[in-house]
Amino acid sequence: MTKLCDSRTKKVQDAGATSNAADAQWKGARAARRHIKSLLEQMAPGRIRCMYCLDNQGTDIDHFEPKARTPLRTFCWDNHLLACSHCNSNEKRHLFPCDPETGACLLIDPTVDDPADHLKLLPRTGKLKCLTPKGKHSIKVFGLNREELQKGRADACEVFISGVIRWHDQLQLGKAEAARRTAVRLRRADFPEVLRTLEGFSGTPLASTLEDRHFPAALSVWTSSHESMRATHTMHTGID
Repeated sequence: MTKLCDSRTKKVQDAGATSNAADAQWKGARAARRHIKSLLEQMAPGRIRCMYCLDNQGTDIDHFEPKARTPLRTFCWDNHLLACSHCNSNEKRHLFPCDPETGACLLIDPTVDDPADHLKLLPRTGKLKCLTPKGKHSIKVFGLNREELQKGRADACEVFISGVIRWHDQLQLGKAEAARRTAVRLRRADFPEVLRTLEGFSGTPLASTLEDRHFPAALSVWTSSHESMRATHTMHTGID
């Protein structure tokens, strides 16, 4: 793929490195687009979800920094993200806000940024609150607080709470395989950021505010179990 993309980048450069040249090369690069999309799908959360909203299926290759702004990054691997058609065409489009003084991008780049550093999720309402300028601009540009996303996150909160409790019950009953399948389904579910937020409540009073009296204990066991699994995986693979 590297050779194919490098070849296309050279053609963009030879054609003057213009927006029109970038568009023409991108449209003609069917093999490269197919391969890029395949790799992005392997990295996508849940069931091949959009890397922006985490709700809809990722169908488009979005250029995080628009082709019109930097034509020579059209085929750069780290400038490609899997997005749904709504986020790509109706929300982000060609928007790319930057700091007027430093020129730094003011959008969360999920390939290098941890969204939790910039956004706070209120799981019961599904609303995102900004913690930083990047969070503020990302909410606006990606439409992250549109009504259907808030409802989806709130529904996911209920699903994750009941799912973690079910997983805990299965463990206590000695149903290890059933518990494993439940855990896999929870990890593959939509809106994984909701589960991550709930995991952050483990061992805190916040876990008790989510109504179900069985949840705090189940969540504590869940987070301890999965932290151990991640530590084992890191030890064996060298991945951090």
